[in-house]
Amino acid sequence: MFPVFQNPLAFLARALIALLFIPAGIAKIIGFMGTMGYIAAMGVPFPAVAAVIAIVVELGLGLLLLAGFQTRWSAMVLAVFTLVITLIFHPFWGIPAEMVMSQQQAFFKNIAIVGGLLCIAAFGAGAWSLDAKAGR
Repeated sequence: MFPVFQNPLAFLARALIALLFIPAGIAKIIGFMGTMGYIAAMGVPFPAVAAVIAIVVELGLGLLLLAGFQTRWSAMVLAVFTLVITLIFHPFWGIPAEMVMSQQQAFFKNIAIVGGLLCIAAFGAGAWSLDAKAGR
């Protein structure tokens, strides 16, 4: 729309999406046993390993996204991660009818987040980022 808004909007987009992942990663650390239990209940093998992977991806890559460091790579990995966990944890097509609406809504919200992450992967972090400072 207006080029003057491109970099502030790119930063805002990164910050808002990071706001989803960073607190989720911290919550998984604080409630590690509960996280493992939930992952195991969904049939994911090696729940402790899966929980650690989720923490590293959500917290680690969320922080990289926020800072705008290795942004395209971080956004792409977060997009793939989000797509995979969405398919595992929000299978609205195979649950009781009374649960479909909430799971379907969560599913499509996550798919929209994947879309936002793919935009960041495609267009980069913008000038308000560590990537821009490093000339990436």
